[in-house]
Amino acid sequence: MIQIYTGKGKGKTTAALGLALRAAGAGKKVYICQFLKGKYCCEHISLKALRNIKFKQFGSGSLIKDSPAKKDFALAKCGLEAAKKVIRDKKCDVLILDEINAALNLGLIKTKDIVELIKKTPRETELILTGRSAPAQLLKLADLVSEIREVKHYYKKGVRARKGIEF
Repeated sequence: MIQIYTGKGKGKTTAALGLALRAAGAGKKVYICQFLKGKYCCEHISLKALRNIKFKQFGSGSLIKDSPAKKDFALAKCGLEAAKKVIRDKKCDVLILDEINAALNLGLIKTKDIVELIKKTPRETELILTGRSAPAQLLKLADLVSEIREVKHYYKKGVRARKGIEF
């Protein structure tokens, strides 16, 4: 099954991590590829404690405000290759490509490469794609699409990211 968590609201990665936690509790093997992210977050402590969840970051850790650098393209390519290997070797029951939609929107990866990955994903593997602005082509292929919509956000009141809540 292919699941997509998209939209402008907060909680797409959180939803994917919740699914990872549930799957791990059921004894399933989970692999998380985090695109664009390269900074340590508190959830990494919890993820490391669960032996059947593996995760790796494929990002420089800094926001891409202008054009992506060569390093950003190289890291995204490494993430895509890691995901392909996990699928090819059937190393997990759940594969999460966190912020893959953002990587696509930045042009770090081509949508056709993710379409190809989806087509090669075994039916028994749950594939989760997160990030804003999921491409229409991926939405059509998905079995489940959840759009997380911002109604109200405390950032607009000046509340900064908080340890244990946002990171």
